[in-house]
Amino acid sequence: MPPSAQPATVRKIALRLLFFLFLLYIVAFLDRVNLSFAGLDMTRDLNFSDRVFGLGAGIFFIGYMLFEIPGALLVERWSARKVIARILVTWGIVTVLVALVRTPGQFYAARFLLGAAEAGFFPGVLVYLTHWFRYEDRAKAAALFMAAIPVANVIGSPLAGAILNVDWGGWPGWRWLFVLEGIPAVVLGIVTIYFLPDWPGEAKWLQGAEREWITQELAREREAKLLSNALRSQRRCECRA
Repeated sequence: MPPSAQPATVRKIALRLLFFLFLLYIVAFLDRVNLSFAGLDMTRDLNFSDRVFGLGAGIFFIGYMLFEIPGALLVERWSARKVIARILVTWGIVTVLVALVRTPGQFYAARFLLGAAEAGFFPGVLVYLTHWFRYEDRAKAAALFMAAIPVANVIGSPLAGAILNVDWGGWPGWRWLFVLEGIPAVVLGIVTIYFLPDWPGEAKWLQGAEREWITQELAREREAKLLSNALRSQRRCECRA
């Protein structure tokens, strides 16, 4: 591939993948923080003390920390597409289940499971980006992906405010908030299976020359990294000797 065509290939990959990953991260962030919007009505309806609510909010991060690294390893060693899809479907279901809690124990369990379900998403996506972007393009791709955080804040507040005002079927708005913000994760998880290829070689939307070029570029980077690590290890052994 001529050098003049290479930036266009990178842009094509970015437009195809980053917009979708950006959308997924918005959904992830909304499902992570929707408890803060529901908190006032939720604690009043369930008679939760500030201690119960605070503990439930914090338990999320215990599950998140325990399963964050295993989730990222699965992305690298198994299938990024399948792992990301599984994470989305699982955390979407758990988010919906939060709407059903009635006791502190149920609340704690749901929050722990939500943290465990969502744990591998962020590091998994960062690993996935290494399957598609060269080192020189990777930081920009990651930055565009994480730009979803402020966008989610802009979207999340008015969306939560609107949902909290509904009262459908005798359910208060705070319960509907978890249901309506959990369902998109399940839907997008199913879409992920068909939309995200694991590697450039599987991308039918790239031309043959484009697939070959990015595959060779990434393979060259991996080989250079392995060689560098081997030389570094050899130097350490020589120093010890």
